Amino acid sequence: MKYHRSEVEVKQRATRIRLLILDVDGVLTDGGLILHADGQESKVFHVHDGHGIRLVQRADIEVGLLTGRSSQVVAHRAEDLGIKLIVQGSRDKLSDYKEMLRQQQLDDLDVAYVGDDLVDVPVFKRVGLAVAVADSPAYVNSHCHIITENLGGHGAVREVCDFLLMTQGKWEEVTAPYLSDATG
Repeated sequence: MKYHRSEVEVKQRATRIRLLILDVDGVLTDGGLILHADGQESKVFHVHDGHGIRLVQRADIEVGLLTGRSSQVVAHRAEDLGIKLIVQGSRDKLSDYKEMLRQQQLDDLDVAYVGDDLVDVPVFKRVGLAVAVADSPAYVNSHCHIITENLGGHGAVREVCDFLLMTQGKWEEVTAPYLSDATG
């Protein structure tokens, strides 16, 4: 992570996060769209990001998706990952974000949001932890607390998930099934 604010402040903010909201195109994907002749579309998701989402869910951090596009592919990926909090086709991300917060009965400081473009800035200005992916424009990054080392669609979400788990002291607990000594 690259800290755009002080490391101490960022880590303090991260300890409070109970909801991680993700943009999709450019964050969970590299932003590319494959449009087929029949009108269907394809997107590529990184498996590391998906496993990171599962890990934070095990640590009782809710995950939501907030995207400007609508896609059956996204609905399918959300279902696959057990993400129930999802808004597709958002024309006003800030209003939709506020509704998500109301539904979850949380306040701004309880939320981390990962985005990559201008439409995400209004949400960045509100949340407890604003995260831009590495390939976001500089004018977007200036509104964030941290910027990932990884590009969108290439492990950036996993990087954020691992950071939250480590900062909140939950890393050992959720990774124990994989990292503990297997003595038999």
